[in-house]
Amino acid sequence: MNFGSESLLVTLLVGGVVGWLAGLVMRGSGYGIIGDVIVGLVGAYVGSWLFQWMRLTVNLGNPILNKAVVALVGAVILLLLVGLFRPRSLRERVSTWFQRK
Repeated sequence: MNFGSESLLVTLLVGGVVGWLAGLVMRGSGYGIIGDVIVGLVGAYVGSWLFQWMRLTVNLGNPILNKAVVALVGAVILLLLVGLFRPRSLRERVSTWFQRK
């Protein structure tokens, strides 16, 4: 894959925005600039693989917007999986059992 300077900048920018949005959806805040870009880029890979595997397409009229939606879905799934395997203390796990509703 041959990246020009403009396409690399767009990729990093879209990755940062998507990672930030996924952080808002899953946790309520972002992960910092570098963390958001990493989550967005890895989420784009996960989303692309998942959409190809399920033979799904997104067509919103703009290729960057299409890729951003796929990346957002992948990033949210990535954060969901990471959250399942995140080591938590016993106090954190037990405190969620006894919360009043």
